[in-house]
Amino acid sequence: MVESGVVRVVISRLRRIWGVLREDLGTVRADPLPPSVQLRWLPHGMLCLAAFGTFFGGMTQLHDHASVVAGYGVPIALGQSGAVLVAMRRPLAAWWISLAATVLGAVVVHPMLYGPAAGFQWPWTVSGIISHLLVLLLVALRVPTRVAVETLALTALVTYLLQGVWGGPDYDSTGMVAVVLFATAVLLGIALRDRREARMELRQQTTLTAEERARRTLLEERSRIARELHDVVAHHMSVISIQAQVAPHLVENPSDELRENLAGIRQNALDALTELRRVLGVLRSEHPDSPVYENGSGTAPHAPQPTLDRLEALVENTRAAGLTVTTEVTGERRSLPPGVELSAYRIVQEALSNVLRHAPGATAHVVLTHEPHGLGVEVTNTRPTGEASPSAGAGHGLLGMRERAAMLGGSLTARPRSDGGYRVTARLPADSRTGTAAPPPQRKDDTP
Repeated sequence: MVESGVVRVVISRLRRIWGVLREDLGTVRADPLPPSVQLRWLPHGMLCLAAFGTFFGGMTQLHDHASVVAGYGVPIALGQSGAVLVAMRRPLAAWWISLAATVLGAVVVHPMLYGPAAGFQWPWTVSGIISHLLVLLLVALRVPTRVAVETLALTALVTYLLQGVWGGPDYDSTGMVAVVLFATAVLLGIALRDRREARMELRQQTTLTAEERARRTLLEERSRIARELHDVVAHHMSVISIQAQVAPHLVENPSDELRENLAGIRQNALDALTELRRVLGVLRSEHPDSPVYENGSGTAPHAPQPTLDRLEALVENTRAAGLTVTTEVTGERRSLPPGVELSAYRIVQEALSNVLRHAPGATAHVVLTHEPHGLGVEVTNTRPTGEASPSAGAGHGLLGMRERAAMLGGSLTARPRSDGGYRVTARLPADSRTGTAAPPPQRKDDTP
């Protein structure tokens, strides 16, 4: 009973091994060798030359040294050399062809080892070793490591059966040398394949990391914009609350219904203001050490948000940093929503910061155009006169500007000028209620 159980286990394992080998090696699927990155199609040409050489070398060796007739010599040499060509597209099929041609050659030459082929290189000829070496290398380059090891193991097994079990009276043994060379080729192919896969994985990971960095930068920028706009929204909510509280005193003998409605408005405004403070607390807790910047120098997180009234102070600070800036205001100045003025201020600030970082020696010109339905902002700079030093920033300066313009329902363009300078143009609608959240940008964010 014990012996029958052991037999069943052995048979089960043999069946499993046979199934794995049949699945791995019993296929002729195409797995073409791609062109080399540096050498392009040169390796393919070299393989064609090698196949051409092994064909004529094998024919000569079989005919001159083993007295094999052309009826056998041509198919054997053609199978060994043709396998190299087939391996460039179907490596496993080529391995079977090369192994079959070698076995056929060994069988054909074996009877002649007793006479005219005495001392012949057997079971592997020189041309057979070269062609099978190239085939195994291509197999290891194109198939998984397990399959490559299986082809090497079966090649060594066939070599052992021919030389160690069958043998012959008088021949020059090539089996050991051939197996060592084949193992070297397989190990080399596996190493090159692993290196190629590692590089591909690294390239994919680098791409994913860049995309993740862009998404994270977008979210951080939107979070910063939300923190800045909190003060604007909170101001309006406070005004609503105060007006609702004062309104009953402005009416003679207000009704109870009016008092109740105004009290409800005031309470809703206070509740909304409380929720705004909570949201702002969450946003600031995520970046406790990242105060709102102003021209490179941080300001307190709770400082009032800037408007266009502080634009001259921003320009003066930029001039103090070494940049020549001129300003121009056109159109009739009128009151703008706080969100529009804040966005316009930040766009000018970021554009001037980009000029300082990326265009040393250039001059900048800021134009504010008060239009009937909005505000136009344009910041241009001339060609830089020096090389820009490496920037430690994330390189997403335009991302925040586009987000601010899109938030208000406006637009922003940034592109080089024909004279070597750069231009940033924004259109901000005066009615900020048309603004919508912008989707993640699809094009790469460039900086001047």
